[in-house]
Amino acid sequence: MSLQTSSAVYAGGFSNPPVASAHAFRAAMNAMARPGEVQEITGATPPEGISPAAGCLLLTLCDPETGVFLAPGADTEAVRAWLAFHTGAPIVAAEQADFVLGSWEALMPLARFRTGTPEYPDRSATLIVEVPGFGTPNAQLRGPGIKGTAEMQLPELAAFQDNAVLYPLGLDFFFTSGSQVAALPRSTQVAAEA
Repeated sequence: MSLQTSSAVYAGGFSNPPVASAHAFRAAMNAMARPGEVQEITGATPPEGISPAAGCLLLTLCDPETGVFLAPGADTEAVRAWLAFHTGAPIVAAEQADFVLGSWEALMPLARFRTGTPEYPDRSATLIVEVPGFGTPNAQLRGPGIKGTAEMQLPELAAFQDNAVLYPLGLDFFFTSGSQVAALPRSTQVAAEA
């Protein structure tokens, strides 16, 4: 590893970890509590190839006890080294992952990720889906945290509809683009935008 590469591993974390991680955690929880609502999440400068929002989520939610799966496109030596230095989180196979990072296409098939068990529904994966942006909504959302309905652009509808049927099992999703994050918990019902 070159000197320039090794210094990049140490850079890009939270400059004031207690404060920045508290702000990032609040943004992540607000996103999960209010499905479809876009939140700003800042403070991290991860290696090229992943958004600042995804980097913030990884720094905030991952530790040596949480396995991370990096899908193709996100799985680079720089990202692995950065994640190891800043969080200590081990890189694991898709089937063992607590957190998953990648583009929608790279995350397929979703069936390989843990959806929890009837005794432990919380033992499921949370997917961080990198998206180009939050464009024109194509989905109508209903459920906990939503007054009436909310709207959101999703990469497709069927996968999220199938996921909601599994509740209380299922996957939880964060969507990241630039310094923005939105979430779709497994409890959210998804329908085509009218």
